[in-house]
Formats: sequence, structure tokens, C-alpha cells
Amino acid sequence: MARKSNRSLWTAKLTGKPMPGALPEEALMRPRRPFDGVVLGVDPSLRGTGLALVEFRPGGEPRLLASETVRNRPKLSFTECLGEIARRVTVMLDHSTPPDCLALEQTIYVQNFQTAQILGAARGAAIAPAAMRGVAIFEYAPLRIKQAVVGAGRASKEQVASTMRHHLRLLAELPSDESDAAAAACCHAWTWRG
Repeated sequence: MARKSNRSLWTAKLTGKPMPGALPEEALMRPRRPFDGVVLGVDPSLRGTGLALVEFRPGGEPRLLASETVRNRPKLSFTECLGEIARRVTVMLDHSTPPDCLALEQTIYVQNFQTAQILGAARGAAIAPAAMRGVAIFEYAPLRIKQAVVGAGRASKEQVASTMRHHLRLLAELPSDESDAAAAACCHAWTWRG
């Protein structure tokens, strides 16, 4: 399909003709259906992976069902750490209210190749159990997650933790890895297009 030039698109708009490829106006005016389900948010890291299971129901507040930080001790080998991450994600997938999908941060740019490999392996260990069960997996840029939950893409970890405490109606802030995981879950539910 040939691309239309900007000039022809503006001419069509100004003359009231339908613009090629545009959605009908009723489709643009249709209200967005709120997300209804449970999201497993993941903040992957080899030594401190955050997990948060958050339930979303139309007309209700998000509810934290479970959260934890997978703390892998330094004496554990690389492969033992990956196995523990996969095992703890599996426990979350087996929760009495299992997740409908998994949401996590996209890989961020890192200058160190070894760090990138380690982060990629931790992400894979977290994603694999969900993928094997056919659970949908969604990835979001860190800036998009912060924008969705805090309103500012450059928000600090402290701002994310404080905002998640408010959104989830918690008595105390979650540890930073868990609040980042909950933020990924909320980003998915609040920006989801169903």
C-alpha cells in the first residue's frame, strides 16, 4: 500500500474527505474497556527479583494479592540463582488467584556486556515459566511504567514506592524491587487496550 504524502492527507482533512487509513469517528469515541484480571509484575535481577501479584476489577481499586523479593545469596551459583527465580515465579503462577498475564520492564541499555547477559538471563528465568503455561507476557519501557504510575517518566525509585503504596492502599511501602514489579503490573492494567 502506497503511503500518502502529508500534503494529500491535509488536503483531505481540510476538504472534509475521509482520510485514508483513519479510524471511523465512532471507534475513536468508544470508551476504553477497563482491564479485568490479575497481573504478575516482575522486576528482574539476578540477586533481587521483585514479584507482585496485583488484581484489577472494573470500578475497584487495584489489590495486592502477594509480593516478594527473590533474594539470591552471593554464594549461590549463576545457574542456582536462575533456578530460584523460575521456581518463585512458578509459585506465583500457582497462586489461588493465578495471573492472566505477566508484565515486566523491557531491557534497558547497559554499557557492560556481562551485566546485559546476566540481566537477560534473569529475565529469561522469570519469563520462561509463564511462557510454558501460555500466560501472555507484556514488556514496557521503564519510562512508560513511571509515566503510567507516577506521572513522570524520570521519577525516582522512592517516588515509585510511595505512589504504589498510595495506589494499592498499603500501610507501608513495599521494598523497591517489589514496588517496581507492582508498578509494571499497574502500567499494564492502566494502559491496556482491550
